[in-house]
Amino acid sequence: MTGILKKVAIVLLAVALAAAAALLWYRAASQPQVDGRMTVAGLRGPVEIVRDAEGIPHIYAGSTEDAWHALGFVHAQDRLWQLEMNRRIAAGRMAEILGPNAVDADRFLRTLGVRRNAERILGKLAPETRAALDAYTRGVNAYLSSRKGPLPPEFLLTGAPAPEPWQPADSVSWQTMMAWDLGANWTQELLRMRLAQRLSLDQINEFLPPYPGDAVLRTRDYTRLYRELTGTTAQLGRVAAAAPPSLVDGMGSNNWVVGGGRSATGKPLLANDPHLGLSAPALWYFAHVSAPGLNVIGATLPGIPTVVLGRNDRIAWGFTNTAPDVQDLYIEQLNPDNPRQYRTPDGWADFVARTETIRVKGQPDVTLEVRESRHGPVITGALPIMEKAALDVRKHVVAFAWTALRDDDLTLQAGIKFNRARNWQEFLEGARDFGAPQQSIVYADVDGNVGFVAPGKVPLRKAENDLKGLAPAPGWDARYDWAGFIPFDQLPRSYNPSSEKVMTANHKIVGPDYPHFLTSEWTLPYRAQRIDALLDAQPKHSLDSFAAIQKDDLSLAAAEILPLLRTTAPTSERARRALQLLAGWDGTMAADRAQPLIFNAWMRMASRRIFQDELGDALLKDYWEQRNVHQPMINVLRNKDGQGKWCVDTGAAGATRPQTCAEVLSHSLEEALSDLERRYGSDMQDWRWGDAHFARSEHRPFARVDLLARFFDIRVPTPGDTFTVNVGRHNLRDDKEPFANRHAPSLRAIYDLADPESSRFIHSTGQSGNLLSPLYRNYAERWAAVRYLPMKTQRAAVEQGALGVLTLQP
Repeated sequence: MTGILKKVAIVLLAVALAAAAALLWYRAASQPQVDGRMTVAGLRGPVEIVRDAEGIPHIYAGSTEDAWHALGFVHAQDRLWQLEMNRRIAAGRMAEILGPNAVDADRFLRTLGVRRNAERILGKLAPETRAALDAYTRGVNAYLSSRKGPLPPEFLLTGAPAPEPWQPADSVSWQTMMAWDLGANWTQELLRMRLAQRLSLDQINEFLPPYPGDAVLRTRDYTRLYRELTGTTAQLGRVAAAAPPSLVDGMGSNNWVVGGGRSATGKPLLANDPHLGLSAPALWYFAHVSAPGLNVIGATLPGIPTVVLGRNDRIAWGFTNTAPDVQDLYIEQLNPDNPRQYRTPDGWADFVARTETIRVKGQPDVTLEVRESRHGPVITGALPIMEKAALDVRKHVVAFAWTALRDDDLTLQAGIKFNRARNWQEFLEGARDFGAPQQSIVYADVDGNVGFVAPGKVPLRKAENDLKGLAPAPGWDARYDWAGFIPFDQLPRSYNPSSEKVMTANHKIVGPDYPHFLTSEWTLPYRAQRIDALLDAQPKHSLDSFAAIQKDDLSLAAAEILPLLRTTAPTSERARRALQLLAGWDGTMAADRAQPLIFNAWMRMASRRIFQDELGDALLKDYWEQRNVHQPMINVLRNKDGQGKWCVDTGAAGATRPQTCAEVLSHSLEEALSDLERRYGSDMQDWRWGDAHFARSEHRPFARVDLLARFFDIRVPTPGDTFTVNVGRHNLRDDKEPFANRHAPSLRAIYDLADPESSRFIHSTGQSGNLLSPLYRNYAERWAAVRYLPMKTQRAAVEQGALGVLTLQP
């Protein structure tokens, strides 16, 4: 028996050693070649790629086309799975590798027709832009045809085939998907449609209040119309649940710039930190691209041949999302005698129809008929109608109008022009091509100029439009049709303002005299107010003072609501201790303190108690977000215009739940403390915000597979909240990890126009998309601590400690 056990042990040991050896081989073999020479197709001349000590490629080419070719090559080397997912998401082809769980998302994206529209956009691009796209495409495909090692782990784990050749339309498609991620105001239209099933118009306007200082935007009372469309509303809600989630909610980012008179260097300083959903690997990939007439460094998007955010030798620029209202839903009435027609102001018209075939891993193909009205694709047709749906769903459909679904969206072309711009006028010429998503862009140059422009296609709405783009409109009524777009020269803009300061943080960027409607759903101005105060707090700024602003974690939102909370009467000893801790707290969301955790847990429970009975479980589940509940909570607790009535329980008569706002706060504090004790133990002194508020960079698609997420997701403790400059937004709806930071500065950059080589940047994960690479997560802790990498372009500095020099030759 002993001999048998020994033999079994030897076999098990041999198997373990063989597995370890195979893993070590795979780890090494799956890494990209970063040193030596490679012969690749599609180049005009040799290109050198220096990987610096942080894994950032510095591309030195003899022509711009060869430079973009090399960018495509390194994107494929380091982020091949990300490229593949980006392409498949945009084309609605995820079910081919992920199976039936991805079918509904594919149906939605095929209905939108992002990939089809990209093909149309290609025909409108200038020759220089098309040349860059073609060169980039050759670079990706040169890697695909020349690679020798195994594919990244995701291909093995999903059984996905080797990638097909890249195409220029794949790049344009991903640009459109970035516009999708940065614009989701159609979901707010759906929210109003769903709220109308339960609430009056006045109640809806209280739950979705106007921007602070603005009056309620007056509209027709749309509630009666939507109550006659219960089936259509339900179908639209199902479709929204199937749509790919926005990475950003359209509501995040900071940028600011000061002129030389407010800078210690005598030249402008510019800062930018776009807020996006955190992903692993990061959305961004740093690169430096150098060729005759081009020397640009910054953040690129794998799949797109341009530096999206960054600097060249003469200028720097940074984006925030303007979040304009560029998506409208139209209710189309079907012809009762011919359901292939819909009603227009001029009578019945035929839908434009096409058939899409979706391949599904392990299952038969799915056939989808897509219809388009004069407004856009019929998105309620993306999913089959439920058998028990209300009858109206067979009488109406909902079409989706979006500025990005036009063949004149030349945003990618604008990016190419930004990279080569040498001054403000050349930068503006690039901005004229910018279509979607509209961005608030700050600018600075080495000559000392600073500027701001918000380019993009924003619909003009007619004066007689009594829905203002806030809610789904009857498609047969011409007054709700768009009347063109705001002319470029009438978009918000400033150049060398007397204040020598420009700042945007998704807040309202126009004054009451601005003649056009951009949106009524601006982000609350807490971040903007805090940045403005910090900029004015000292006469001269430096790179370090800008870094301190990016690191700031004082929540003005918490500071505003704390006085209302401190009046709460404790109903237990633990509540008394919690209130004592909050008594001396100023709202700083530090990772090493208990107060932010107590505060945010309390706000979570209080908002649920206040709004759940009016909204119902389904609506609260879908729209329980801080951007939806924070301002109405303040109005309720202050009893603004009698809104304290929201605290009254609207459930069954004689219910014992809280009836007053004071009782709501007392009971919700107890609920919050019970929840925190269950999660983190009974000793408040041991609670830490950073333990609960870890930044979770989620992998696509493995974030939903717990076993794989442990390896592929990246987690690091972080400070901040939704309203701090150093943002860290958590998801109130997530019962498992309700305080996890899922939406934060995806990158940070600070540009010094006196010495561009001293500029700094960082993003949230690492350069590699390969889990087994040492460059997969090596930025994460530095990013969380708001530390930076040098933004170098001079070759001598780049080569110090370089990982290797790879020469690509034709």
